[in-house]
Amino acid sequence: MNDREMVARVLAGDRDAFRELVHTHQRLVSHVVFRIVRDPRDREEVCQDVFIRVYQKLDQFAHEAALSTWIARIAYRLSLNHLERRRIPLYDDLRPDETGGTAVDQLPGTRASPLDEAEGAELRAFVRARVDELPVQYRTVVTLYHLEEMAVGEIAAVMDLPEGTVKSHLFRARRMLKEKLVASYGPEGTG
Repeated sequence: MNDREMVARVLAGDRDAFRELVHTHQRLVSHVVFRIVRDPRDREEVCQDVFIRVYQKLDQFAHEAALSTWIARIAYRLSLNHLERRRIPLYDDLRPDETGGTAVDQLPGTRASPLDEAEGAELRAFVRARVDELPVQYRTVVTLYHLEEMAVGEIAAVMDLPEGTVKSHLFRARRMLKEKLVASYGPEGTG
């Protein structure tokens, strides 16, 4: 079912269509919310609020952008609103996460030996932890671009930023991550 069909069915009161909408977009919403909202106790609540807002505002969706872009924008704004309500600073520059956890599912290892798999898992965990240390805008751009595979234009629409700013955030985030990798693993360990 395409976006137009799904929206029309939800607006007509089809609960199964709304369940499908939630199922289709829950990973996207989780990625956006989990990168911004640090407190695990609040994450689920914010994700639920996103889908409540989507349901309430779906009649205002104008099909000018992809439904996923519209939903990601709601997730982004509600996450930022949550931080503002909690008076949590938006920039936790280079502060390590005390829990050591991450919202991103660990990718299965594809290496040949257990040693290679362990090293790969260690590197992936290190990268995820460093992404979590980035300022919120950089974390969001990296997550949407690399995990959700959104185009720069879509990310610009989600974050209400010019495309050039999104590209700049992506460039700076990658540079920061590379510097952290080189500092920890050396130039030969990042190639």
